[in-house]
Parts: sequence; C-alpha cells; structure tokens
Amino acid sequence: MSTQLLIYKTLAPVNTASHRDWSIEVGTDFAFSSAINSVPLMAVEFPLAANEYPIVFGGTAPDLIPAAILGVQSNENLFLRAGNKWDAAYIPAFLRRYPFVFSHDEGRFVLCIDEAFSGFNREGRGQRLFNDDSTQTPYVDGVLTFLQDYQTQFLATQRFCARIGQLGLLEPMEAQVTMNSGARMSLGGFMAVNREKLKALPAETLGEMAKNDELEMLYLHLHSLRNFDRLRDMAERRQAG
Repeated sequence: MSTQLLIYKTLAPVNTASHRDWSIEVGTDFAFSSAINSVPLMAVEFPLAANEYPIVFGGTAPDLIPAAILGVQSNENLFLRAGNKWDAAYIPAFLRRYPFVFSHDEGRFVLCIDEAFSGFNREGRGQRLFNDDSTQTPYVDGVLTFLQDYQTQFLATQRFCARIGQLGLLEPMEAQVTMNSGARMSLGGFMAVNREKLKALPAETLGEMAKNDELEMLYLHLHSLRNFDRLRDMAERRQAG
C-alpha cells in the first residue's frame, strides 16, 4: 500500500498572520488523490465503506490501521473518473478532511492546511478562514469539529486494532487479480482476518466482541474483500477507455 500522507505537499499551521485574507474553495475535485492506491479507514466507517471498497489492515503494532484499497497497482486510484470526480457513494473521511489535518506539537493539536491545495486562494472564492476582525470563521469551527471527531475515531480504531492484534487473527494477504486479457496483477503488503481463527475463538471472547461491535466490524471486513472483483472490473473499464 502506498504512503497516504503524500497527498499533503506544503503543510503550514493555520494562523491570522499568514492566512487572514485567504479562502478555501472545496469542490468535487479529488485530483490530489490520483497517485494513491489506499487510504486509512476508521472502524466507524466500515458499514458504509464495506459496500464499495476492499477493507484490509496495514502497518504493524502499535501502528496497525485499517485501509480502503483504491487500486490494484501502485500509485493507482480507480475511483477517480472524468473531471477528477469520486466514483463511489461513500468517500472516506481521510479524503474528506483534506486540505486540513492536525499536527501534534508539544502535547497539543495544531490545525494545519496544505497550502499547495488548488482551492486555497486570496480571491475570496469559497469560504474565508478568518473574519475581518481576525476571528476564525464558522467554516473553520466546522473543520475543527470534524478533525476532533476524526481524532476520537482514530483512537477508537487503534483500540480495535490492538484487540484483534492481541487475538492473533491477522495474517498476510496478497490479492490476485486476473484481467479478461489473461494479465495477472498482485497486490500485497497488507493483512486480513483469518476466518477459521476467528470462528475458533472461545465463546466468551466472541460474546464480548459481539457486545462491543468488534465482531460486526470483522465480518464487514471479510465481506468487503469481495470488492477486489469490483476493482478488477473498474480496471478493465479504464483500460478499455
């Protein structure tokens, strides 16, 4: 899986000294994601994401994290269609938070923006970051609320991943995709839950996991692996032009 943070090119803390006269025009252009084939996914996103993306696990403990697969080759995002619009009903929160992100500085979170974002402008297009009196606008308040919720869900997802890691349920996986032309592609570097190991867990453990929705999340993950077939079909259509 690719390095997702490459979508951020020129990060800078949001402040009145640098950005008082700047605005953000956020539309439906997802060109910034054209060279990534996966994005981190929060556990709370599984119910919607599992309908459209293969959900896998990447990294190693304690940095294990779920991810939505976007392409069957490196640096390939099959969910971009004409005009760089997103070709799915659900857009992962990791992408929806762009061009903003929190950085961690001396025990506190600092709101940052990618100044390379095409919608970042001084012409007044879109939403202003600061009012004339240098106070932050309601738009920035909303961004902060979104990112704070994202951070809360990230911590919950870390706990979820630590739990399944401790249970020894994950194993390396390689997706094999065969095109109609006979060409074969493989995508690896991630892990998936072993269904037999999951079923072999003690009844008490399975009961606890059912109560806190962990079991549901794992079966959504397993169900989502069928979406590799969807990625194959999307790749076929792109090759056909």
